[in-house]
Amino acid sequence: MASNQQIGPGIGALAKDTASGRIGVVMGAVGGRVQIRPIGGGREWDAVPDKVRPLSAREELSTRLATRNGNSRERL
Repeated sequence: MASNQQIGPGIGALAKDTASGRIGVVMGAVGGRVQIRPIGGGREWDAVPDKVRPLSAREELSTRLATRNGNSRERL
């Protein structure tokens, strides 16, 4: 039976690559790998789908706050 349910975080979601410990935005999937881009932009990296998980609410809030604070410091 085929399933259309998506497993793991969807495109545009914040996710953690548990193999590397890095957090980024899911950009897509190609060739059995998930492409993740750093939050502030930059070069995407490939991750094994089994090692990619969505952030908890606490992790997401913390990540967004750290990004926002970093952006504020750059404008000073």
